[in-house]
Amino acid sequence: MNSRENQLKAFDRLLTIMDELREQCPWDKKQTLQSLRHLTIEETYELGDAILDDDLEEVKKELGDLLLHIVFYAKIGSETGDFDISDVSNEICEKLINRHPHIYGDVKVADEEDVKRNWENLKLKEGKKSVLEGVPKSLPALVKATRIQDKVAGVGFDWEEPQQVFEKLQEELEELQHEINEHNQDKIEAEFGDVLFSMINYARFLNVNPEDALERTNKKFIKRFQYLEEKAKEKSKSLKDMTLAEMDVFWEEAKKI
Repeated sequence: MNSRENQLKAFDRLLTIMDELREQCPWDKKQTLQSLRHLTIEETYELGDAILDDDLEEVKKELGDLLLHIVFYAKIGSETGDFDISDVSNEICEKLINRHPHIYGDVKVADEEDVKRNWENLKLKEGKKSVLEGVPKSLPALVKATRIQDKVAGVGFDWEEPQQVFEKLQEELEELQHEINEHNQDKIEAEFGDVLFSMINYARFLNVNPEDALERTNKKFIKRFQYLEEKAKEKSKSLKDMTLAEMDVFWEEAKKI
């Protein structure tokens, strides 16, 4: 591992390159906070993919791309006089110190759950009106539901036992089936949402990240389906011309790989 001195030199090098690009590169000179936003989201998802694939070389590269974006935003902020990279760094340092009184103060904690509860309570003391204020509106619904449940659990609004959550899930499934029988599309959608929300809540009690679990299944399905496509191609067949029974043979083969 590099020494702290080398780490600081590397970061200084990045800041210098960012200054040069902003001054000299036509593309970099044009960028704004708004124009970079969608690119940053894309880079974040690419980092997430690399982490799920456990590809550490790719994680390193994607972290670099994300770090570039952070430095880019800070550079733009310095040009408008609103903030620079030191302001960004100091802001997060102060937040970390204030949110960790068990490290930088005299607060005692027993475990990770105590830390999470303290974190949410400190946010309220800082002026937030709701523990849910910190959940970004633009988060994908599945991730948002996970964050909502994490945050309310942090202030004690939670089930006591996993079995209670499972029973709630069963209740929601019964309500969904009732609305399906009634053919009420609007209520079907509402109850389906309740089922998903309960599933995500149950995942938390099982120590399962629902986003990771679903993406793992997505990857597994893609791999098996592409195997099916390859086998069909080898037999000079089109999937749409194959019966489900024929496709199922290759699907079962894919499951054994």
